[in-house]
Amino acid sequence: MSHRLVVFSLAFLSGLAAATPPKDLVIGVENQPYLPAFSYENGEYRGFARELFDAYAKDRGYRVEYRALPVPRLYASFFDGQVDFKFPDNPNWKGEQRSGHKIAYSDPVMASVDGVFVVAGGKIRQADDVRVLGTVSGFTPWAWSERIKSGKVAVSENTGFDALIRQTLAGRVDGAYANVAVVNYQLEQVLHKPGALQFRSDFPASRNDYHLASIRHPEVVRDFSHWLKQNRAAVATLKKKHGVEKGVVSD
Repeated sequence: MSHRLVVFSLAFLSGLAAATPPKDLVIGVENQPYLPAFSYENGEYRGFARELFDAYAKDRGYRVEYRALPVPRLYASFFDGQVDFKFPDNPNWKGEQRSGHKIAYSDPVMASVDGVFVVAGGKIRQADDVRVLGTVSGFTPWAWSERIKSGKVAVSENTGFDALIRQTLAGRVDGAYANVAVVNYQLEQVLHKPGALQFRSDFPASRNDYHLASIRHPEVVRDFSHWLKQNRAAVATLKKKHGVEKGVVSD
């Protein structure tokens, strides 16, 4: 075998090694309670996302480490390459930080809507009736930003979703701006008051899809998208089990 052929063979084998998917997937996740989509509490990641990624890893023979971080640190860790993947992610989030990075995004994992809930049968009939909008600290009601900037709407922040819902039910705010699936989960599973608040889909809302994203392993992201298609029925069943798209998409 010539020296040139040996060099070519080594380069070819090196290329194969570089393209080989990792056996350990380090997925950066948010360290906050956001059920039914996900939650990190008492050192454990759980919810719909955990079951989904565990199922994918089992099928493909991967081991998964869920590295839970505060949202700002999660972004920094993702862009610095300290985690292999980020979930949830969306190409429209933190656009200025994405410049210069080649990021692979999976097919949509789940649909998400942040919008306004009002007391069912209450006095709030249209968006202009909302004068005080309740939110959870750290969440920005982007869909209402112009009304807030103009002074038409004031914002009242709460420490958590349960406090936000109680404040809305008590009439201390006109509406609660939050994730639709999370509020439905809180009403049904935590407060045991299903239907007490009504999501107003006709009010300003922000609609996004959640994706799995990676800079380091686009081949795994592509395979995950393929796996989602292959297992569409099972994924739909898992979504229904957790109620992650309840009130967001039609059954």
